[in-house]
Amino acid sequence: MLSCVCVLLLAATALGHLDEAALDTQWEVWKMTHRREYNGLDEEGIRKAIWEKNMRMIEAHNQEAALGIHSYELGMNHLGDMTSEEVVEKMTGLQTPLNPDRNFNMALDDKVSKLPKSVDYRKKGMVTPVKDQGSCGSCWAFSSVGALEGQLAKTTGQLMNLSPQNLVDCVKENDGCGGGYMTNAFRYVQENGGIDSEESYPYVGEDQPCRYNSTGMAAQCKGYQEIPQGDEHALAVALFKVGPVSVGIDATQSTFQFYQRGVYYDANCNKDDINHAVLAVGYGVNTKGKKYWIVKNSWSERWGNKGYILMARNRGNLCGIANLASYPIM
Repeated sequence: MLSCVCVLLLAATALGHLDEAALDTQWEVWKMTHRREYNGLDEEGIRKAIWEKNMRMIEAHNQEAALGIHSYELGMNHLGDMTSEEVVEKMTGLQTPLNPDRNFNMALDDKVSKLPKSVDYRKKGMVTPVKDQGSCGSCWAFSSVGALEGQLAKTTGQLMNLSPQNLVDCVKENDGCGGGYMTNAFRYVQENGGIDSEESYPYVGEDQPCRYNSTGMAAQCKGYQEIPQGDEHALAVALFKVGPVSVGIDATQSTFQFYQRGVYYDANCNKDDINHAVLAVGYGVNTKGKKYWIVKNSWSERWGNKGYILMARNRGNLCGIANLASYPIM
């Protein structure tokens, strides 16, 4: 009981450090850093109130993290003047088909007697730099492209940026910036005969007519496989045997919005409400024995830990990370 009281008193003290004068100064610095301009004082007042609420939440969380209550820290970033609802509306976009044709590959597990302690495809030259999808619900395209880039590097030794805009514009089964699904993208690349490079088909972050040109084609795809729903061990096996894997998660929590470092675990993250596509590029365990997935997001390097997040592994399929996992076959 006494320890709980101490925690609450320390958290209250921390929040007291955020006095109005300090917040005003930090707000001006944040606006300048992220080049924010608003249409009048009314809009700025609304945005400042959201930013201030987020700042206080971040401060309270980090004080609890310092006391060992949480395994990760938060930090203010370029999404500071947005609510979590706005972030989900503008910057996610994973749409699961109503009747998905699940294409499981159960054979992978039979070929692995013991998994290595860690896998990180960034260190193997199979992961391109973090991108920024902007205010377009194209997360599914970036996730798909990341998995394709990994397989291209694995099969050819060449790491190349492929075109998410090609997918946004041309995958008819998806809805472009309105959202989509990764296996639809893999199927498009297979049936289309290829996908263009980013250089030949640059990202603009809005829906446009399809401009695929085979002269810019940089990769092909023979098909795809999906991982058994909710099976974290199967996801680890796929990462070890295959490479980066497209996954879907729940990204509605404000703790996800402002993640900065550590192993992310939020019990409120809903594994049955998956809305955001990302790319699993490995897994590992930290010095405290906490197991994690290494996940690449598409919200720029300003988000998370240079665009990445470590998500708790083998903790009840956190955020549904193993529910909609798939990878392309080259």
